[in-house]
Amino acid sequence: MTDSQKLLAEYVNDGSESAFRELVTRYINLVYSTALRLVGGDTQLAEDVTQTVFISLARKGRTLSREVMLGGWLHQHAYHVATKAARNERRRQSREREAVEMNTLQDDSGANLRQVAAILDEAITQLGSEDRTAILLCFFEQRDFRSVGEALGSNEDAARMRVNRALEKLHALLKHRGVTLSITALGTVLTAEAVTAAPAGLAVTVSGLALAGAAAGTGTALTLTKLMAMTKLQAVVIGAIAVAGVATTLVVQQQAKLREENQALRQRNAQLNADNEGLSSQVAQLKVAPASRLPAPRVAASGATNPPAGSSPFQQVTDFLDSHHELPREHIEAYVQQNHRNVESLLAAFRASRDSSYLREAATNSPNDAAVQFAVIAGKVFPGEQRKWIDAFKASSPENALSWYFSALDYFKSKQPDQAIQELTQATRRQLYGDYATQTGQAVEEMGALAGWPALAAKAWAPGTAPLSYLTVLKDLGNETVQTEQHYFSQGDADSAISMASMAMALGDQLRRASGAIDQLVGIATEKKILAQLDPAGTYDFLGRPVSEALAELDRQKQAIAEALRTREQVCPTLNESELNNYWEREKLYGEVYALRWLQSKYHQP
Repeated sequence: MTDSQKLLAEYVNDGSESAFRELVTRYINLVYSTALRLVGGDTQLAEDVTQTVFISLARKGRTLSREVMLGGWLHQHAYHVATKAARNERRRQSREREAVEMNTLQDDSGANLRQVAAILDEAITQLGSEDRTAILLCFFEQRDFRSVGEALGSNEDAARMRVNRALEKLHALLKHRGVTLSITALGTVLTAEAVTAAPAGLAVTVSGLALAGAAAGTGTALTLTKLMAMTKLQAVVIGAIAVAGVATTLVVQQQAKLREENQALRQRNAQLNADNEGLSSQVAQLKVAPASRLPAPRVAASGATNPPAGSSPFQQVTDFLDSHHELPREHIEAYVQQNHRNVESLLAAFRASRDSSYLREAATNSPNDAAVQFAVIAGKVFPGEQRKWIDAFKASSPENALSWYFSALDYFKSKQPDQAIQELTQATRRQLYGDYATQTGQAVEEMGALAGWPALAAKAWAPGTAPLSYLTVLKDLGNETVQTEQHYFSQGDADSAISMASMAMALGDQLRRASGAIDQLVGIATEKKILAQLDPAGTYDFLGRPVSEALAELDRQKQAIAEALRTREQVCPTLNESELNNYWEREKLYGEVYALRWLQSKYHQP
């Protein structure tokens, strides 16, 4: 157990405020730096986000696993909260910011960080859990390799290799978004600039507010919207009121600092009061319907505005989506127009409507965009030009295994097995597996919400719009590898058959490590077909154990996914609106499988 885990346990088990304050002191810079990047350098908003994150830690600490890597949890929660805060702030100020074009980044750490900051934390959240933890421990918690190894249960050399591999994957993710930094330069930027010192005194203020919120219970918890509508002085006053009678000494400790800050804050207060009144009015409207920046007419949300007596939030969402199978074309078109028909909006429109004209437009306007190339190939929009688009995808995303898998299947279909096997070989050397679903899914959710759909319905609807065509491609590729393996065995070429089995198992393993339940089930099915051709009692180098044991493990994994899906079916109808939102938010950010496991652990399902 790490020192941070011990402190968290001390706070959870004994209610130790000193332990919690030590945790805040340790991680305040990590959280504040993450928030500052994501809110575009707005220091006041970054402080509000930081407060919210540690309030959540104080209230949810008891629900966290004893093995949690706290730096990783805080980073992901900061990413989630700051992303929402930045979006709300943009809407409040009635402006939108176009994505920053990063085609000519130079290897200067200060300039590089300013240009990469907007997407750095998003890219980190897309890493696998082990890689994400390694990056955060090394560069954000600023531990040496020996300390990283101890935290990961390995040694210094293993930690160094883990961090290097994780840095390579992060570099690949950023490269796909247009960042041209070298791996060395990226490491230099993270080492020198990833963590910014939080303002003096913020740790004390945050500790007090978080402990106050935890002590006061859910009835007086500070929400992000409320925090954004406060001056710093107002936030401290509310924290002091909430904790009165519970931690009186905390108020005394705050007074000296408050006197120092009071004069400056009064000067800001007059202007902020006017802003606060406007924000309060908008918040009141948000409780009735989602804020809209579109001039489009609203969809009648009868399933949500007049739910049957006693119906659960889940049933209300289900009823609404049953009666609203798709978003009207005028709402989709309005969303695209308001976003200046950029790539993200066109891909979201295609995903929501399945109208290929949107994808054709995106392909015409941005043929070199990796997400566009992926969608064109998976959707087979230009069937006569499939090879051209595959080669373009490989060139723009050489570290993405999917580009090589697509190429391999195309060669198999073209009766060029030698080239297909070469592409499979290249695919097995890639660790990145990116389908760009998260980015497009967020836009689809916004499209529904901004058109007037209930927020929960829009959040639940977005994942269901994800195309499954690329899974069909990988399933077909799996079948091709099985047939090729059988052909080699029939020709008496056991070595080639086993080599093919090894590459096919790598494909299955990629799918089993994906974030979607269907992806993992397709991977399991592929591996079982491959293993079925081998000697059940045999032990092969690429397996490291008998085939029978590998098959049994695959069956256990399949059963575990089935149980997780049953848990969702049983538990979701019993959740309140906040719990449902938490579940679907986790599914959006971290993937379906992670969200299912969270649901099982939270509700103690077997």
